[in-house]
Amino acid sequence: MDFTFVCPTELIAFQKHLADFEARNTAVVACSTDSKYSHLAWLSTEQNKGGIKGVTYPIVADSSKTISAQYGVLAGEYETTEGVLKFNGNPVAYRGLFLIDKEGVVRHQVINDLPLGRSVTEALRMVDALSFFEENGDVCPADWQTGKAGLKTTTEGVADYFSRN
Repeated sequence: MDFTFVCPTELIAFQKHLADFEARNTAVVACSTDSKYSHLAWLSTEQNKGGIKGVTYPIVADSSKTISAQYGVLAGEYETTEGVLKFNGNPVAYRGLFLIDKEGVVRHQVINDLPLGRSVTEALRMVDALSFFEENGDVCPADWQTGKAGLKTTTEGVADYFSRN
């Protein structure tokens, strides 16, 4: 939600690391259930006044809440009763982060409740892990970091991994 407390910290953190994402050929796009008018006001407001002035990547206005519903981050759901469309819950989006590959497949997702901010460092780690997998075919074990070995998807590969770690 625009003009709240956690959202600007996340958007500004992603902006500060935008070059890191671009160097990895990864686009950053934000999406909110607020309107394009609210986004424009937020983007025009100085950061020390609760705004996100300086954020340069796109922010999609999902005022219809369709994107949020399709990605499973809408805090509630629509139902039709006797021909009347009704929303049950709070019609805002949780904090979702989705890593979508070149084929349009969601390869990683994390959904946080409203008071919990997302980690840019973890998002970059997951981009690196997906790239590593796509380039090498090796999977990335728990806490994998760039420069570390991957894991062969064989019994011998698993045994070798555990013998090294």
